[in-house]
Amino acid sequence: MKLFPQNIPAFAALFMFMIAESPTSVAAKGFLVERRGSIRGSLDASSFERELNTALGEALGSGGSADLERRLAEVQQRLAPIWSTLPKNGAGNVERRSLRYLVHRHFSRQSALQIRGFEPSRPANASGWGSDDILAQRVPAFVEAFLESNHKLERGFNLGDAARVVATIEQLIFDFEGSVLQKVYEDQRKPLSRSLSRQGMEQLLESYMIRWMIGDDEEGIQILSGNRSLLESTIPHWDQIVGFVNGQVKALDFKRQQAPALARTEASARPGHNAMEARYSFEDAHGIVGGITKSFASFWDSECRSMKASLVEMDTHHTGRVPLSKFYSHGLDAEWRFGESEEYLRELGALDETSWRGKQVIIPNYIQATSNCIISSEHYLVCCVNDCNGVLDEIESRIGAASAEPSQILAVMGNLSSHSTTLEEEHELQLQGSLTSQLEMIADAHGGQVPLHGRLFAQWLHFAFPRECPFPHKSGAVAALTPSEYGERYIASAEDMKAHAAQANASDSHAGLENEDLHWMSQWSAEEELIADYAAMGLRAPWQQRSWLFIMIGGLLGLLVVVAGVVGVAGSGLKVAAEPGLLPHHGKAHFV
Repeated sequence: MKLFPQNIPAFAALFMFMIAESPTSVAAKGFLVERRGSIRGSLDASSFERELNTALGEALGSGGSADLERRLAEVQQRLAPIWSTLPKNGAGNVERRSLRYLVHRHFSRQSALQIRGFEPSRPANASGWGSDDILAQRVPAFVEAFLESNHKLERGFNLGDAARVVATIEQLIFDFEGSVLQKVYEDQRKPLSRSLSRQGMEQLLESYMIRWMIGDDEEGIQILSGNRSLLESTIPHWDQIVGFVNGQVKALDFKRQQAPALARTEASARPGHNAMEARYSFEDAHGIVGGITKSFASFWDSECRSMKASLVEMDTHHTGRVPLSKFYSHGLDAEWRFGESEEYLRELGALDETSWRGKQVIIPNYIQATSNCIISSEHYLVCCVNDCNGVLDEIESRIGAASAEPSQILAVMGNLSSHSTTLEEEHELQLQGSLTSQLEMIADAHGGQVPLHGRLFAQWLHFAFPRECPFPHKSGAVAALTPSEYGERYIASAEDMKAHAAQANASDSHAGLENEDLHWMSQWSAEEELIADYAAMGLRAPWQQRSWLFIMIGGLLGLLVVVAGVVGVAGSGLKVAAEPGLLPHHGKAHFV
């Protein structure tokens, strides 16, 4: 059996679901397969859209074209702020990479969901969609007919297309939750047509939560379901989780009381179910568990905030980093959650090994790491809320374009306060000096404009908001693996933790130094990665311009400065990482 180890984050040891085909998803999949021959990129634009709407309506199980259009309009409204800042082609559409990025950002912002296959760290290209996300696995014909069609490959995707993809994923997740709920009904030998009492519904939902959180470990599910004490000691804050779930049932009761006519209408098609009485159908339970998926991250946010507060308390230099020695020392003495092994932290992208201060845990990367996701299913993870979304949302709403000049960005940033919700006392932004120079360097690399959705700007945001915005590693450099996917070595041994913790006092010896003296941007990497080709917007990277000679000379001068610094340091007997140069080498790549 696979139960939660007690010496690491309990929510880090959750295991993947074994997915089962629900009736709705099977019907949708079959319908799209049957229609594969008629939905092709060779159709003219209007015919393509008409055929696609018909197929998508079936896939979503919509009650009609009006319901479908209303649902898609709601999704478009949610996507619009990010959409306005994505790079577009001449037709005003986006590339496939940008579409994947948009989907990732949407689910992260709305519900703190990480959809598998859409992770920013995963390499992708423009010629193929991929095979490991929920769309490719559940509705492959939809991918073939729509996402990989020649029509869309040539013209790109518009906002309506993006809404269709998001709505389809939302429906597939809902179908998946229904299959898990159906398994709970089967375990309790309850017919799907039975109307449950309030007590019966609460018992059913408790069993659902155990299965949702544990996954496909049938032996573990049976043991926990039959041992309340073990259940409470295994899943953190189980009593609060039960209270949260029961609150969802009360919210349904309140909705019925506020809109009795609608409640009667919804119940009319379910024999033996009275909407005004405390009786509940499978559809009621399905709606509740769907709401739980969307809101569970908000409920769990206090746990994430507590964890972040512990890390911030150890970040005495406001660099968004905690010495690994302190991290393990705290894990041994007071914090039961900080126990991931050094190699697992490295794999997750949560370890900075570039500083002369030694190895450091990057706070936002650690908080966002899959080891801290409370739910890990086959198709998605429920993780801690990403604090950087708030920063990005404000920048995007004020800029309203795919790129901006450094002066525009600095003006917006000047009006932003720290987005840290962990500390009562805000830490004032310090934009002068290295941060301003680095932002201007990014603009120089792109003809005077800073792409808002490039790796370099994401990196710049990390150093501007080091406790909120994760450090963006190059695509493919890290992996979003859960503990069970990584293997037994995900947890640090007590010996390793004690060995690191013994050096904790040494990490405090530089408490009086300023960030510049600490070479706090030592992890800066000069390689750019873009989510799309910005050429249509007139932006050019250095390798596309004629100023090769200037760039090469600048690069050589920067190299000489670094070499001189290293020689000087060697002579003084100190080990200091060089500051990132102002004219670094830029590589060209794409991510998402």
